Amino acid sequence: MGAHLLVKLGLNQIEVDEEIGVIGSSSHWQSQLTAWCREQGHRIRLEILNHRETAIITRGNADHARWHLSEKTDTQLVSEEAKPSWGLAARGATIEAGSPEFNFRLHKKLDVWASNASKLYAQAQAAQWDPEKEIQWSEAGEQHHSDLLESAIVQVFTYMIENENAALLVPARFLGQLHPHFREVQALLAIQVSDEARHIDVFTRRIHLYGRSPALSTAGGQASLKTLLDEPDFSIAGFLLSVLGEGTFIDLLQFLNQYLPDSISKKICFLASKDESRHVAFGMSHLRYQLEIDPSLRSRLRIATEARFEGLAKTSGLNAEVFDALVLIAAGEVSPSAIAQGYQRLQKLMLEMENGRKSRLEKLGFSPTEAKQMASQHTRNFM
Repeated sequence: MGAHLLVKLGLNQIEVDEEIGVIGSSSHWQSQLTAWCREQGHRIRLEILNHRETAIITRGNADHARWHLSEKTDTQLVSEEAKPSWGLAARGATIEAGSPEFNFRLHKKLDVWASNASKLYAQAQAAQWDPEKEIQWSEAGEQHHSDLLESAIVQVFTYMIENENAALLVPARFLGQLHPHFREVQALLAIQVSDEARHIDVFTRRIHLYGRSPALSTAGGQASLKTLLDEPDFSIAGFLLSVLGEGTFIDLLQFLNQYLPDSISKKICFLASKDESRHVAFGMSHLRYQLEIDPSLRSRLRIATEARFEGLAKTSGLNAEVFDALVLIAAGEVSPSAIAQGYQRLQKLMLEMENGRKSRLEKLGFSPTEAKQMASQHTRNFM
């Protein structure tokens, strides 16, 4: 009836080889207590003290062999390598010997960490948004633009969905390979997956807003995205996806927010771009952390960029329908002068995308010449 808990609490207040006395009144309490002490590794003897049978329990040291700290006592300290024996335990927990081992592939701090991981997680958690509250879906009836423009919008959001599918699956794939000791990174990846799922949802709802169905998806576009899913290295995949791809995607979302004709689409792109900015921030922070310790990563990033460029050389790149849709959206109407202006605006966007990639690469320590070349080799599919 819980008496063992009282004994346990009493033993916790003394050191190994010190004693406590225990008395009881229920039948056979002595035999039950003796069995419990043997199980827990404590010594017990029975004596008559003050005319009452008393159990004298000497605290044993079996718990020292049975339990061990998973890491340093300060649970905020992150170890350089997480041991398989730590398993799913909370960081800093005391773990019972004999617990199963978990062989997480990403178990080294160097491979996954960012120096501001805690801060980025707090920001990501605070910045979550609800599509029902933030987007005024009821304003759909107040929007006035042509069917031609609506077709262009549907094509662009169709393209964006497949890109967001890739942006969801890449962190999701690594999430299950990451040791939970690095819980801040684990939480960041989980929020990133949630962000992309929300983007896919609102992009899909925008497509169906006026009764339309998704438009065209091309082999070239999907081939480009497949290279992201096929990359096995956490840092390289994050570099290709977040630093190059999502960084470029932010420029696209801001471009759309500027030129889309309806307030619902503008708000969707504005909110999505804020999320993507956090993803890029984590990618940059992680790579800066790793590059400080392992500068050789820089050459691997360059090789990965070149390999992807060469592997996609024979693909068509950006969906021609998406390109034309972006020109039309930037033009706002169908007239020779408007279309010419829309085309010029899109060319300006693509130059800004390349300059943005170059700037981020230079922040990672690439020379201006290297950064320029790598920026120009990024996939024509933007992501």
